[in-house]
Amino acid sequence: MRLLTYCTPGDDTPRPGALLDGDRVADLSALASAAGLRLPPDLLGLIAAGEPALATARELLADPDPARLRPLAEVELRAPLRPGKIVGVGLNYVEHVAESHRTLDTERELPDRPVLFSKPSTAVTGPGQPILHNADLTKQLDWECELAVVIGAPAFRVSEADAWRHVFGYSIVNDVSARDQRRSGQWFFSKGQDSYAPFGPVVVTADEIPDPQRLDLSLRVNGELRQDSNTRHMLFGIARLIADISSGVTLEPGDVISTGSPSGVGAGMVPPQFLQPGDLVEATVEGIGTLANPVVDAR
Repeated sequence: MRLLTYCTPGDDTPRPGALLDGDRVADLSALASAAGLRLPPDLLGLIAAGEPALATARELLADPDPARLRPLAEVELRAPLRPGKIVGVGLNYVEHVAESHRTLDTERELPDRPVLFSKPSTAVTGPGQPILHNADLTKQLDWECELAVVIGAPAFRVSEADAWRHVFGYSIVNDVSARDQRRSGQWFFSKGQDSYAPFGPVVVTADEIPDPQRLDLSLRVNGELRQDSNTRHMLFGIARLIADISSGVTLEPGDVISTGSPSGVGAGMVPPQFLQPGDLVEATVEGIGTLANPVVDAR
């Protein structure tokens, strides 16, 4: 399933839905109500409800009432959900380690365990929503296309072998970063400001992504290719990340792991290039889609 959250014209109430055939949106709540069934009112609740709720959703989507469908072009997508926490992973692609050392003064050596940081849920913004550029706070607003792992079942001290059982699905996060707001090596304000976690456009359930470690990912700014890589180049794979994070932090349903950026960030370009108001950023991950966001002046 390709799950999403959307609003309809004239109604800002977020609705849980599913994308069918790439261009139709099914209203899961309406389908459930018409069938005399109940589903949680939002995607986070659906994830937390586990397999019984997912089975109900699959049943409803197998033969949906056309009256409960809308063209994708007639709805406004929002972030699929607001995670309880977003765990970011730094320096998780070898070439990005090299460009970060060259331009951002990070260590030359490859890390021997995952480099972790957090982004608050208030940083989340949805497809088509603005990335806020505040020139009073940054002159170095940068992009990072990343595969997002959405947790489905609570995970604490799980092994790598058991990690996959805790994955609900996958999405895209653009790990927007103000490079000049790192503070004594700490990344929270650099990466955690409002709108610095564009997320979406959908969450694809794990059963539809046979191998998440073999996905092409890319990013364009104003149509120009900036990043182009594949998740097979991760230094620490998804199972290792889940095992490492859960060794001391409980991962809960709906939490998101943003698995790291490949090379090609603006800080690594010669000369460096950074986002400006008026830019359009498009992050694409194979099998999931494209997450597009405009950059706007926040002052």
